[in-house]
Amino acid sequence: MTELRSVAFTASERDRACPFDPSPDLRRMRETEGLPRIPVVHPVLGEVEAVVVTRYDDVRAAFADPHLVTGNGIDPDQPRTLYNQPGFLLAYSGAEHARLRRMLTGSFTNRQVERLRPAMEAIVEEHLDAIAARGPVADLVQDFALPIPSLAICELLDVPYGTRSMFQRTSQVIMSGTTSAEEVLAASEELHEALADVVARHRADPGDGVLGAVVREHGDEVADEELIGFGITLLIGGHETTATQIALSVLALLRNPEQLAALRDDPEAAGPAVEELLRHLAIPAPVPRRATADVEINGQPVAAGEYVLMSALTANRDPAFVPDDPDGLDLRRRPVTQLSFGFGVHQCLGQQLARMELKAALPALLRRFPTLRLAVPESALRFRSGSTVYGVESLPVAW
Repeated sequence: MTELRSVAFTASERDRACPFDPSPDLRRMRETEGLPRIPVVHPVLGEVEAVVVTRYDDVRAAFADPHLVTGNGIDPDQPRTLYNQPGFLLAYSGAEHARLRRMLTGSFTNRQVERLRPAMEAIVEEHLDAIAARGPVADLVQDFALPIPSLAICELLDVPYGTRSMFQRTSQVIMSGTTSAEEVLAASEELHEALADVVARHRADPGDGVLGAVVREHGDEVADEELIGFGITLLIGGHETTATQIALSVLALLRNPEQLAALRDDPEAAGPAVEELLRHLAIPAPVPRRATADVEINGQPVAAGEYVLMSALTANRDPAFVPDDPDGLDLRRRPVTQLSFGFGVHQCLGQQLARMELKAALPALLRRFPTLRLAVPESALRFRSGSTVYGVESLPVAW
């Protein structure tokens, strides 16, 4: 790699011949002994050298290592941005991360997530009705993939559905990887102000959402700025990733008609299908870690102060992890412990919610439109290659 790339792009770079597969550079790194070090652009620190970890066992070990930490601490004298926001979980490690995460975990148990299922299924059906009424062509990104997780976040935060468009717009700017620092700062300020109003309302009268639950159960332990950070954690972690997973899952299934039919026609297929799609696509690029002490990954030294990038994309496709056709999409594959949600103490807090949304959205879409197809040549699709969350910009379909 001679071109200087962002940390997110480096860890999830795709093959130009296939929008789902790892790039040749990433494959070569996985097949080469040792741990390569390459220059990358960090969103806060600028150009840094980073260790790139690509094999399944190594990536899992790196996720679990307590000496590889996220975040650089909160600077109260700097503007509030994604990684400089109290309460944003990925800005913390160690005891402080554990203190904050503990306040949220109760809202993301399987039991709590299941309580949202009826509302989620109703949201899906409403959007399918609207698509059918406007047809016979729709953009699945704008008309389906983006609204569904946005409305789920509104349910979680107990805010009006009218807030959805602001959530979508600001989170896309913050996560794009290609917008200017000024645009990111402006979007961050707008989102911060909106969530400050939500927090004030819950402080006065705790509602039924996640923030209301935190105020009722931990109100004396948490500052308002941390509650705002919780809201940003939920929005950033649960909106862009799930939206792009929905859209890319549909595209992957359209390229594999037999797999699509298996999910469409078998009510029991949704669980294994979602796990396989998560493994195959590996949407988010894990946040870079910094070594706080000298460590070893698979016997290879990483010095204190070095930055480490973990590629869930190549780990999930590692032949040592999935010996049988690791690059293929097989919805009937026995589910494996894929790393798209990370691993260890920073494993995605809302992963069960994301699974529930995908299980509700994908089969319902395919059953409603059994003749679903691309409305444009696949070569016309544009992908977000510089974003923290890889995805397709639009997905025109017909039926």
